[in-house]
Amino acid sequence: MLNLFDDLQNLNSFLSRQSIYPILLSTIFALGLFSARVMQSHSFAYQNLIWNLFLAWIPYLISIWAAALYFSKPGRWWVFLFPGILWLIFFPNAPYIITDFLHLADRPRIPIWYDILMLVVFAWTGCFLAIASLRTMHIMINKHIGWFMSWVFVGGVLLLGGVGIFLGRFSRWNSWDIFFSPKEILYDVTLRFINPLSNLNFYGFTAIFTIFLLVCYVMFISIRREGNFL
Repeated sequence: MLNLFDDLQNLNSFLSRQSIYPILLSTIFALGLFSARVMQSHSFAYQNLIWNLFLAWIPYLISIWAAALYFSKPGRWWVFLFPGILWLIFFPNAPYIITDFLHLADRPRIPIWYDILMLVVFAWTGCFLAIASLRTMHIMINKHIGWFMSWVFVGGVLLLGGVGIFLGRFSRWNSWDIFFSPKEILYDVTLRFINPLSNLNFYGFTAIFTIFLLVCYVMFISIRREGNFL
């Protein structure tokens, strides 16, 4: 009985470090807002938010998997190499929900302020999932290659995240397309890089979203770091 209690306590401590409880609370709130909207409007408008939130959870769950492997086999960095690659591929799905504001419109029976709030909660939850999963990967990378290179890793991930969000929103690529259409995706990205003047929207969008995610991430880890000031 004591062993079971200790195991549950260790599990709770591990999940708490991954910020799972506030993420679950935010997810439940988002789903509650959507459910209330459906019941009031008798419409499934914005149902794409549910799918996108599901996709946003994937990189977060992969990061938990990677962390569990890391802590169960300390010192063996290669054990989380495969989940790390999977995490990187699916990472843009989490902050992608921010772009769903493009669907915002004044719709009958539901005040627009309600839809704005609902979109904000979904977008915030997606960003939180992205930031929490990045923090988990950042900590593990920092322990193996040091502070400076771990921040290079963070910058690279956020830059690729910005590129991925653009490709998802405007080129309509999905994360799993990298397994089925890698040449087409590579061609799409290469074409934008070799023709910068014809793709200023791509550069502007990627830069703004990369900086936005970096600001969110730095703010998050600063709060976590200062959380024990009392």
